[in-house]
Amino acid sequence: MVVLVGVQSAGPEPVGFVLGTEDATPLDFWVAVQPGSYLQLDDVVALERVLPSGEVVGIFGVVSQVRARHEGARFDSDVFLIRSGVLPAEVVEAANITSTRFEPELFVPPIPGSPVRKAEGAEREQALYFDGMERRLPIGLSRDGQPVFANFDFMDGTRGAHVNISGISGVATKTSYACFLLYSLFRSKLMGGAGLNAKALIFNVKSEDLLFLDKPNLRLDVQRRARYESLGLPAGPFPSVEFWAPPRRNVPSAIPDVHGRTEGVTAFFWTLADFCSSDLLPFLFADAEDERAQYPIVLHNVMAKLRQGKAGTDGAVIIEGETCRTFRELVDLIAGRVDDDTTDWGGRAVTPGTRNAFIRRLEGAVRHIGHLIRADIPGATDHAIRFQQQVTVVDIHNLNDRAQRFVVGVILRQVLDTKERQGRPDPLQFVVLDELNKYAPREGSSPIKEILLDIAERGRSLGISLIGAEQTASEVERRIVANSSLRVVGRLDSAEAGREEYGFLPVSTRQRATILKPGTMVVSQPEIPVPLVIEFPFPAWATRNDEAGPAPGSVPLDPFDGLVEEPSQ
Repeated sequence: MVVLVGVQSAGPEPVGFVLGTEDATPLDFWVAVQPGSYLQLDDVVALERVLPSGEVVGIFGVVSQVRARHEGARFDSDVFLIRSGVLPAEVVEAANITSTRFEPELFVPPIPGSPVRKAEGAEREQALYFDGMERRLPIGLSRDGQPVFANFDFMDGTRGAHVNISGISGVATKTSYACFLLYSLFRSKLMGGAGLNAKALIFNVKSEDLLFLDKPNLRLDVQRRARYESLGLPAGPFPSVEFWAPPRRNVPSAIPDVHGRTEGVTAFFWTLADFCSSDLLPFLFADAEDERAQYPIVLHNVMAKLRQGKAGTDGAVIIEGETCRTFRELVDLIAGRVDDDTTDWGGRAVTPGTRNAFIRRLEGAVRHIGHLIRADIPGATDHAIRFQQQVTVVDIHNLNDRAQRFVVGVILRQVLDTKERQGRPDPLQFVVLDELNKYAPREGSSPIKEILLDIAERGRSLGISLIGAEQTASEVERRIVANSSLRVVGRLDSAEAGREEYGFLPVSTRQRATILKPGTMVVSQPEIPVPLVIEFPFPAWATRNDEAGPAPGSVPLDPFDGLVEEPSQ
């Protein structure tokens, strides 16, 4: 007679029993699945073990692997004999369980034969540490449609900050998930009144997908809407958004350089006076990590001279008696002064070769950045990014790579300087930046990288949380990734998945990451010892023009309005 050792808990019927033919450890163990039942990846299970003292230890875990095999077969060809009924054999399914929690914390292995059940309700929350999260942020749904949460303490700076998202471009839906996190944060109830004051800055680096966040998605059907209800979220667009885009080049007016959206977008640029007084010159050299060290003396000398300039009308700058209204005029003035040996703009001890290298790079910026630094348009203050709405989208996808770096660097420093002047973390400021490997590469240095490192290391105390995304985490500065409390992975390239930066993923999860579908992510957070696979809802906001519906609360147009009825004959 076989005796099953263990404790049968009142509740759901056991889905299986702990195997005795495989080692059972406090870290992981195997469960034989009962006939007529099944376990799939990511299922949450629970069981108990009774100690000799009579104390009961609750053991919880997550299914990390499932297998099925023929018992009684010795050779691969036996499957044909078993199939035809010649050779007797049984099909047995078993699931590998990775332990997540012990209550109380006595790390003992489960006893073979112990009944195992699926964890539901309060048991599931206990297994995944949701029961201890005072501020739970919905971050997606499990495979069985149950809500998955993150502890907001690790996003707002209370115990940590920052989110890092990795995945293949166009497949991993990194930006879509970053937007969903913001939507969940702003529309959930966890932040209370603080949620109304929190701000988000999003850099739009690919097409015009993020220029419709304030429009409802016409493709959001009843089934997709129900997924938001499961998370306790309303289904709709972002309620408070402002959109900024660079002006069109070679146009003597501030017309936004966008095509899919014709209203609600404001052109942004900086005046020459702002450029000189705010020391924005180094951001023109943000892509010159290796060369920048050759002319720091020239760069700092020129910055000091520009700082002495006086502001003119409409943002013009007056330097040594000369008035500059275009970036071209300012560059010509700087180049003339630096190249003149009789001035101290370039530095007395600097060689002509170093000065010429500085001038060449400065001249190269005119074509790509000239329309972003100007004083030829009245009312320039109306084109300064002000962060007046809850979400600010800055579109840079039409800009040259060098211009993108300039815009990102200048705006990030503006955010950092503003928070430092405030001297307090409230209101929270979230920054969404894709292509992080371009702005904070592992090798080299640049002004933008220094700012991003400052945000990663001090942002928690300042109230700035970076939501960074990249295709390859292995190419991003280690300290930025290491300071991210939430690590999110979408679809990965197989070579990238094998790198040490993804060591927080179990082997089986790394393999799964190479076949994840869009909308499926793996989330790792400090309180939960295993990464969780989640799915996030289809965007409730439009991601392109043909998806955009009318703004909430707007009155639909009468298609017959304006038509004159013809008199009857």
